[in-house]
Amino acid sequence: MNIESVVDAQFEYLFKFTQEEVERFAELTGDNNPIHLDAEYAATTSFKRPIIHGMLGATVFTKVLGTQYPGFGSIYLKQTLEFLRPMYVETDYRAVFTIKSIDKAKHIAEIGAEIFDAHTKKVVTRGMATMINEEKF
Repeated sequence: MNIESVVDAQFEYLFKFTQEEVERFAELTGDNNPIHLDAEYAATTSFKRPIIHGMLGATVFTKVLGTQYPGFGSIYLKQTLEFLRPMYVETDYRAVFTIKSIDKAKHIAEIGAEIFDAHTKKVVTRGMATMINEEKF
């Protein structure tokens, strides 16, 4: 049985970001908000230290969905995101992807994703992807 074609099947991915990756993302996107790059400035905010760009954290969705689960051949049709808590550099995170529904006739699946802080176990980001993959769904 192809696990990608089973509703409620899950895939987990562990990751973290470095400050260098945050700086490269800021350079690539032009989002140089000091909350991401300046520890002195960030210390004056409610976060008390620099936070990762929300969209950088969400790149784990496209990385995993496009290359690992369901993988190659997958094309995004839609993505929703909720940023529930800040993400920080050098912090371990666990992303859990769950197939929520499949339309086999159209080769489309809805895949939910949650990113958890591996230490606190709290959800920091949540989203729902709608993907098409003619080989997997």
